[in-house]
Amino acid sequence: TWFSSALWTFSTLGWPEDTPELATFHPTSVLVTGFDIIFFWVARMIMMTLHLREEVPFKTVYVHGLVRDAEGQKMSKSKGNVLDPIDLIDGIDLESLVAKRTAGMMQPQLAEKIDTATRRQFPEGIAAYGTDALRFTYYSLASTGRDIKFDVGRIEGFRNFCNKIWNAARYVLMHCADQDCGIQANAETELSLADRWITAQAQATAAEVARSMQHYRFDLASQALYEFIWNEYCDWYLELSKPVLWDEGASAAALRGTRHTLVTVLETWLRLLHPFMPFITEEIWQSVAPLAGRSGDTIMLAPYPVADGNTDTEANADIEWLKGLIVGVRTIRSEMQIPPGREISLLLRGGDDVDKKRLTQNSQYLKKLTKLADVRWLSEAEEPPAAATALAGDLEILVPMAGLIDKQAESARLEKEIRKFEQDIARLDGKLNNANFVDRAPPEVVAKEREKMQKQQHALETLQEQLLRIQQL
Repeated sequence: TWFSSALWTFSTLGWPEDTPELATFHPTSVLVTGFDIIFFWVARMIMMTLHLREEVPFKTVYVHGLVRDAEGQKMSKSKGNVLDPIDLIDGIDLESLVAKRTAGMMQPQLAEKIDTATRRQFPEGIAAYGTDALRFTYYSLASTGRDIKFDVGRIEGFRNFCNKIWNAARYVLMHCADQDCGIQANAETELSLADRWITAQAQATAAEVARSMQHYRFDLASQALYEFIWNEYCDWYLELSKPVLWDEGASAAALRGTRHTLVTVLETWLRLLHPFMPFITEEIWQSVAPLAGRSGDTIMLAPYPVADGNTDTEANADIEWLKGLIVGVRTIRSEMQIPPGREISLLLRGGDDVDKKRLTQNSQYLKKLTKLADVRWLSEAEEPPAAATALAGDLEILVPMAGLIDKQAESARLEKEIRKFEQDIARLDGKLNNANFVDRAPPEVVAKEREKMQKQQHALETLQEQLLRIQQL
C-alpha cells in the first residue's frame, strides 16, 4: 500500500511517459493530510519523487488534525462511534443507523453495547443537514494540527446558517428583482449611511478571509464569513435597508443606491463563501448575479473577490453609535416587557455635539428600528421623569415608563419568577453538595449540573435587577 502510494504524485499523470498532464500538473503546490501518515506517505512520496523525478512533489504540506467524536475519542468501528458523512448529509433513521454500526463487526460481542449507546445518542436517528452545512462545520473546526471534536450540534447550527442565507437572498430578490438596481454606468445613486457601512464591512471581510486562507486558517476564514453574513449583513444591514425601501417619499436615487448595495454586496459575499458552501451559493448566485451586472455560466468561474482597501471609518463609527442606541432601547423593551409593537418615547442625556449631529442625521433609522414615537435631548437642568435607563457609551438612554407598564402587576410577575428560580437553585445546590452524587455520578453529568447552576444564578440576578428597577420607577 505505502509503496504504491509513494508513486502517487507522478504515476497518476502517466509516468514513466512524459505526458502533457505530467508536464502541466507536476509538481503540485499543496498536499493536505493528517499527521498520522506523515512518515508512511508524505516522506515516502518526497523521497520517491526526488529519486525518480529529481524534484520535490509539492511545496507545502497542510497537516490537519484527526476527526474525533464529541468526547475526543478516535472514531472506530469497534467503538461504534463512526459517523458516515453521507448520513449527516442525507440523514438516516435510527434502525438503519444501528444496523450500520453493528454489521460485520470484528468483535460481535460489543454489538449490544454499541446498539444501546447509539439509541441513547441518536434517539430520532440523524437529520439531513446537507453538504454545505457539513463542509462549513469542518472548516470552522479546522485549526492547524489540532484534533477535531465533531459534535452534531455544530452542524445543526450551520444548517440554520444555510437557512439564514436563503432567507436573506429571498428578501433581496423580493425588493430588487425587476427593479432599477443602478447597474448602468450613468445611473444616479445616493448611498445611505448603512449602504456605505456594509460596503466597507464587505471589503474588510474579503481582506480577512484572504489573510486567513493564505495562512491555512480555514477556521478563522469561516468565522469571518459567518460573522459578516449573519451579524452584519442579515441582522443589521437588511433591517437598516427597510427605512429607505419602505419610505414612500424616498428619492429614486436613494432607492437605486440601496438596491444596488443590497445586490452587489450579496453577490460579493456569495463569491467569498462559494469555496466553503458551493451548492447554496451557486443556486442563489444564478438569480443574483444578473441584478448585480455580473454575467457568467457559473459562480465557479467568477473571479474571487479581492479587497480594494477602501475603508469608510466615518460610516463605521456612525453605525456603531447607532447600533449602541438601538441595542440599548431594545434591551429596555425586553427587560420591561414592553410589547414590540408599542410605540415609546426616548430621552437622551449626556453626549456631545457629535452625538447630536449623529442623532439628527440618523433619527429615521432609530425611529423605525426601535418603534419610537419621538426622541429628544434632556437639558442639563431638566429633571427626568420615572424611566428605565441604559447606557450607550457616554450617552444615557431613558424610556419614560408612564402608561407603558402596570408597575404592581409587573412586580408581582417578577417576584413569582424569582421564587421559582430560588427554589431551583436550592435544589441544585443540595444536589451538588451531596457527596454521594458528586463522587458517583459521571464527571460530565456533574459538570452539566454546575453549568446549569451558574445559568440559574445569572438569571436570578437579572430578575432581581429588573425588580429593583421597577420598584424605583
